[in-house]
Amino acid sequence: MIAGVCAGIARRFGWDPTVVRVVAVASILLPGPQILAYAILWVVIPTDRA
Repeated sequence: MIAGVCAGIARRFGWDPTVVRVVAVASILLPGPQILAYAILWVVIPTDRA
């Protein structure tokens, strides 16, 4: 809900945004560059102007 990244991914693949958000939060508990990936997607995914 911060930058719409999870909603954008959910819309692109036809998934429920809540599921994508839960998976994103759960993935932060694992080691890896999740925060960096989120920041990159924040810049790369176009904004919804509708």
